[in-house]
Amino acid sequence: MTAVKTLLIANRGEIARRIIRTARAMGIRTVALYSDADRDLPHPSEADLAVHLPGTSPAQTYLRTDLILDAARRTGADAVHPGYGFLSENADFAQACLDAGLTFVGPSPDAIERMGSKIASKELMRHAGVPVLPSYEVTGLETDSALTEAATGVGFPVLVKASAGGGGRGMRIVREPAQLADAVAGARREAESAFGDGTVFLERYVESSRHVEVQVLGDTHGGVVGLFERECSIQRRHQKIIEEAPSPAVDADLRKRMIDAAVAAAEAISYVGAGTVEFLLEETGGSSGGGAPRGEFFFLEMNTRLQVEHPVTEMVTGLDLVRAQLSVATGTPLSAAVRDAGITGHAVEARVYAEDPAAGWLPSTGTLTRFEFPAIDGVRVDAGYRSGSVVSPHYDPMLAKVIAYGQDRAEATRLLVAALRGARLHGLTTNRDLLVAILTHPEFESGATDTGFLERHEPAGLEQGSRHPDLVAVHACAAALALLAEQRVAAPVARHASLGWSNAPLPPFRQTFTVGGEPVTVSLRFARTGVEVTVADAAGETALDGLTVLNGGPGLVDLEISGLRHLIAVDLRGGRVDTDSALGSLTLVEQPRLPEPGAQVAVGSLVAPMPGSVVRVQVSLGDTVTAGQVLVVLEAMKMEHSITAPADGVVAELSAAEGTQVDTGTVLAVVTDQDGTEGTPQGG
Repeated sequence: MTAVKTLLIANRGEIARRIIRTARAMGIRTVALYSDADRDLPHPSEADLAVHLPGTSPAQTYLRTDLILDAARRTGADAVHPGYGFLSENADFAQACLDAGLTFVGPSPDAIERMGSKIASKELMRHAGVPVLPSYEVTGLETDSALTEAATGVGFPVLVKASAGGGGRGMRIVREPAQLADAVAGARREAESAFGDGTVFLERYVESSRHVEVQVLGDTHGGVVGLFERECSIQRRHQKIIEEAPSPAVDADLRKRMIDAAVAAAEAISYVGAGTVEFLLEETGGSSGGGAPRGEFFFLEMNTRLQVEHPVTEMVTGLDLVRAQLSVATGTPLSAAVRDAGITGHAVEARVYAEDPAAGWLPSTGTLTRFEFPAIDGVRVDAGYRSGSVVSPHYDPMLAKVIAYGQDRAEATRLLVAALRGARLHGLTTNRDLLVAILTHPEFESGATDTGFLERHEPAGLEQGSRHPDLVAVHACAAALALLAEQRVAAPVARHASLGWSNAPLPPFRQTFTVGGEPVTVSLRFARTGVEVTVADAAGETALDGLTVLNGGPGLVDLEISGLRHLIAVDLRGGRVDTDSALGSLTLVEQPRLPEPGAQVAVGSLVAPMPGSVVRVQVSLGDTVTAGQVLVVLEAMKMEHSITAPADGVVAELSAAEGTQVDTGTVLAVVTDQDGTEGTPQGG
């Protein structure tokens, strides 16, 4: 094969930028793709050429083989890199690229097909001597009794999994037979939307386990190496959010056995390129998450592509896996650096998502008004967005990966926490505070984590427990002062007067915000002796004694409280207040003193909590419903979200219709009490 000259990247966001970076360093010309929703993201402007794919949904754009091949033809590309997600594990796409005379930067279509079906791949691994968990394909099983019989044979609890994909999509835990039919139906819809294939299967769910995977790399000459393991046990909705290399649970003997099994799996399908063999490592510690590993591991799946978490392997081995992919794709044997690679130090990666963990992982869409990470030695940021970027509801909500390298695990974790705490993430709700709470939790610090960590530890509690005790009071005070300063700057007269100045006594200035949906009220009284401040929230009232305002904003508030000085950066935009200081970061939402007439929805309304598509309506007008019953299912950012009844009642209004798009705040249904009185408005 000849060297790649022009590489088309059949993907978007941070992975497109990651591939562009290596290709440019190798002197390879790059072509990016972008949908209508991605027009202003960084990746189209960073490539040498960019091709527009009309539309917004994956089915209209990044899943269109015909459009991608046409883009390759129009730009003179001689190779295609699929990234991860979308068509990266689609054998038909790989074959279409080869048929078009393009180099496909990945394994053969045959290898993709054999590992692409998680059902078939498990059978293949069983014959290869790799241990696997009991499973059962449920295609064709439509009745509840047939599904229950299959699940009973596998053994409850079971995991419903999509056969064609990964990333947590099309996956559900089922503990009781009554939950099975809905879980299978929902997994099928989600898998069809994300991967174009709704095939799902059942697999025994191991309650206390670790998710450990091995990076493999193969060439066209039969060479395969295992580039050590990654720990990926911290997951939400079966999707990884923190990964590290090496695993704190794996010793030298277990590492060798897992690598040998992974290499055997790759050799069984003559694997070429970068891939990952994922294992479930069983623990003895039960629900505490603190037990020592038994050393028993089971094959889960093989991802025939580059993984989101590949940077931690790069950092501890010193390799560039994208460069290695491009090299072996052109027929070059594995280099000595790859064959002789070892582990030095430790790396930890955290995925920053636009979502609210405390609200059931509700995705957040809109404009990232500020999106900045501090420059810290040993920290790498792979991001798909920048300040001013719009996050749409059409794709995965991951904003960036932050990866830290240290001489040991403790140092890497400290650097990662510093990078996350120092980030300025404004305009959208993110999971940054949860990531910090996990990374500083005693279980994580000791390395005693498993896949059930976020089931044992409720996200809202983790975030609250790691929050500085003075954060809310100090930042709410700063937000109120900044609002006053902004009003002073905009005043038609006396705009240059000092903050709080008046030629007559005034009552206290009061401003109410919400923090995480809970009210926080600040009372400010400007007196001759200084500023008297009290902050009231659900926990009570706090007086900020000995407060001196050195600078009242609006962009930066400088406060001295009882001899301690606090510099709080304040970003005021449309009623949203993003604040950052050494105490941490906080978002406050300004509450109007006099709400606009008609701004409130009718009591009892169930409203859409985010933009999305109505994929299922499970009730009819007039139905009697019970608290917690699923009424409507929305799909946004490639995941399903259920809108449930807040209390027992009757469906008095129903405006949701399957297949329609809705905006945030759209009333989907109204539930009234049995006697006709209405409940309270709900956001799902």
